Amino acid sequence: MKSMQSVVLVSALMLPAFSYAVDLSQLSTKDANSGLKAALEQGANAAISKLGVADGFLNNEKVKIPLPSILEKAKPILKLSGQSKYLDELVVAMNRAAETAVPMAKPLLLDAVKTMSVTDAKNILSGGETSVTDFFRQKTSVALTTKFTPTVKGVTDKVGLASRYNSVMAKAQKMGAVPEKEATVESYVSGKAVEALYTMIAEEEKKIRQDPIGTGSKIIGKVFGLLK
Repeated sequence: MKSMQSVVLVSALMLPAFSYAVDLSQLSTKDANSGLKAALEQGANAAISKLGVADGFLNNEKVKIPLPSILEKAKPILKLSGQSKYLDELVVAMNRAAETAVPMAKPLLLDAVKTMSVTDAKNILSGGETSVTDFFRQKTSVALTTKFTPTVKGVTDKVGLASRYNSVMAKAQKMGAVPEKEATVESYVSGKAVEALYTMIAEEEKKIRQDPIGTGSKIIGKVFGLLK
């Protein structure tokens, strides 16, 4: 049975380029799985460690959460009416909420790694430069958004403008005048936090693929080194 599984995995790992196919066929099932899981865990841990800290969002222009589009468009008018301070407070609160929520992603991401299938392994190794990130997105997107939302709400509810926004959007949504993802501050921030997490995982994945030996992991170096 084990020999059959090895044949299936090696066959799945074959890439169109002949040189890739020869190299990947040298991997055992155990090595392929171990290398992929190590890379998945390293990417997830690195992303969380960068985002789930003070100013992890606010000081990173790639992931900093801006005002919802409706508030952004109304910003000039709101500023003229003396609301500038409250807009700034909301931006800070949203980003702080995201920083607070992101560490909660770790168990969900690691659980996804544990359940990686032969098909998942094939897709990761034969996919593009962000196939690790695509794996996480497919497996965890909905769960992470659900997990983040209560924590985000607990932080953003303390800001008066957030409550006023939610009240107005509740009415606007009934008329179809607002995107569902911006219907509440917490849904907006949770969605942005999840996307930011994938953005950072993608960055880590690219680093691993560009310099697998530099990760300090022998098994990552062995598996991803064959893909260079």
